[in-house]
Amino acid sequence: MSKPKALVVMNPESFRAHFDDARTARLAGLADLGDPVCLHEIDSPRSRRRLQDVDVLLTSWGAPALTAERLRDAPALRAVFHGAGSVRPLVTGEVWRRGIRMTSAADANAIPVAEYTLAAIIFAGKKAPFIAADPEAAYRGWSNLSGYGNLSNYRRTVGVVGFSRTGRRVVGLLDRLDSTVCLVADPHADAAEVAAAGGVLVDLPELLARSETLTLHAPALPSTHHMIGAAELALLPDHATVINTARGSLIDSGALAAECRSGRLFAILDVTEPEPLPRDDPLRSAPNVMITPHLAGSLGTEILRLTDHALDELARWITGEPLRAEITPQAFALNA
Repeated sequence: MSKPKALVVMNPESFRAHFDDARTARLAGLADLGDPVCLHEIDSPRSRRRLQDVDVLLTSWGAPALTAERLRDAPALRAVFHGAGSVRPLVTGEVWRRGIRMTSAADANAIPVAEYTLAAIIFAGKKAPFIAADPEAAYRGWSNLSGYGNLSNYRRTVGVVGFSRTGRRVVGLLDRLDSTVCLVADPHADAAEVAAAGGVLVDLPELLARSETLTLHAPALPSTHHMIGAAELALLPDHATVINTARGSLIDSGALAAECRSGRLFAILDVTEPEPLPRDDPLRSAPNVMITPHLAGSLGTEILRLTDHALDELARWITGEPLRAEITPQAFALNA
């Protein structure tokens, strides 16, 4: 069987992060690579000619949407292997109409996000980011601290909203904490699967009322926009911490800023709405808030894991093995 013809489509920075010498050599062993190997756009006359006989694309950050117009220039395209998380910026209805197979490295990207989330949960238990940020509190000694609640990671209740790829991993990682109760809210989750992972499936109001730490792992969909608003935040116990490493649109940031300004709640946010926040956004000046610039997902050498995932899927596709991370239209509608 002849090798498929492959093209990498991503921005130059992504290509440098994804493909070291070893991974470039592995790709060359799996597929025929033309010149250039990588394009950051597919609209110029030269790029459109390059697409004409391509069988597979390897994509990541910076890849343009696969519109009907662009796909007309890729009549031989049969599969796309995405070396990043969400394929929403990439997929259009034309992809499904043409039967192009699509995989995502979201499973691999969930690993560092879950690791970051566990660290955030542990720090939230001790309120470490907030104490460290307050010069009046940071050097006074633990016996002089007040207003932070119970500074402990023992016998705490953590609420996980969204039994997604990352949410499942977070539930599994929580067994590292002593006597933690893990509650899960997700209308699409199976109670037995949640229990097998180490959690208890409950409805969202119950989860909020019981959770000393709340961590969000739901997809950004119209149905999840501002799913955590003023009414939901009001259900959380005093001194609870809200962690968001998923999508900024899940939270009404104005309502969260008000709760944090009151001193009642705390927040650790790796994603915001919008991103980045404007300088005058209330969250930026609110006390009890730690914001990081979307660090939880794959960065540095973690990106190589995404490349390996995409190349593994390409290898399976070539040999006719089942793909392990295929995105179907049904899965795309719920989560991808």
